[in-house]
Amino acid sequence: MRDSFSTYHPLVNFVYFVAVFLCSMVFMHPIFQAIALISSALYSVMLKGKKAAKFNLLYMTPLLVLMAVMNPIFNHAGVTILFYLQNGNPITLESILFGIAAACMYVTVILWFSCYNAVMTSDKFIYIFGKIFPALSLILSMVLRFVPRYLAQLKVISNAQKCIGRDISQGNILDRSRNGIRILSIMTTWALENAIETADSMKSRGYGLPGRTSFSTFRFDNRDKVVSLIMLVFIVFVGVGAWQGYNTIRFFPSIHVAEKSPLSVAVYIVYGFLCMMPLVIQIVEEIKWRFITSRI
Repeated sequence: MRDSFSTYHPLVNFVYFVAVFLCSMVFMHPIFQAIALISSALYSVMLKGKKAAKFNLLYMTPLLVLMAVMNPIFNHAGVTILFYLQNGNPITLESILFGIAAACMYVTVILWFSCYNAVMTSDKFIYIFGKIFPALSLILSMVLRFVPRYLAQLKVISNAQKCIGRDISQGNILDRSRNGIRILSIMTTWALENAIETADSMKSRGYGLPGRTSFSTFRFDNRDKVVSLIMLVFIVFVGVGAWQGYNTIRFFPSIHVAEKSPLSVAVYIVYGFLCMMPLVIQIVEEIKWRFITSRI
C-alpha cells in the first residue's frame, strides 16, 4: 500500500511538517530529540524503502558521528573537564553533549525534509499558496524540488559525457578538471533553459490570474477533519508543555535538565504520537485493509 498520510489534504500534510520542523529545530531536550530522530528515520524508510535505509546508514549516521566529534574539539565551554588535548585545550562533558544534541537536530531536520519532499509535491504546495502568493509559491515549489531533480539531470549528463570519454573520472587531473567544468557548463545551461521554459509555460496557462483553478483538486473530508483536530490537540499540548519548560535543557556552563513529573511524561508521550502520526495512520489503514480483504 502507498503512504496513507500523503493521501490526506495538502493543508493537513503542510501543517504537520511545519510542526515537526519547528519542534525538531527548537527542542534540544534529549528525549524530544530521540523521539524526533527515530520517527523521521522510520518514516523516511517507510516512504522510500531500502533507498532511505541505505541513505540513513551510509550518510546520515557518519554525519551525526562526525558533527558530534567535531564540536568538542572547537568548543571548550563547560565546567566538567574530562581531559586535555596536546595543545592544552580541554574537552568538557558539556561540549560533547551539546555536539551530540546539535548533530541529532541537524540530521533530524534533513530526514524530515526528505519526507516532506516525498509527501508535499509541487501541485500540493501550489494548491495551498497559489491563490494567495502565486509568484512566491511557484518559486518555492521550484526551489524545493531543485535538489532531487537537478541531481537526476546531473547523472544523465555525466553518463552521456562518460560514453564519449569526458567524465570527471576519466583522464589525468587536468582532463578531469576540464571535464568537470564542461559538465557544470552543460548543467547551468540546462537549468537556465528549464527555468525560462517553466516560466513561459506557467504564463501561457494563466497561472496567477483571478479565477484560475488548480490542476489537482483536493477535498477536505471527514477523515481530514478528524486528523486535523487530533493533530492540533497534540500541537497545543506540546506547546503548553514547552511553555512550562518540560523541553528545556541547559548545556553551559553545566548540564541542567528540568525535573520529570507526570505532566512532563505526558508531554513526551503526546510528542511521540505527534511525530509518529504518519506511521500510526499507515498501520491503522493496513489493519483495516487486511480486515476487509479477509472478509471477501
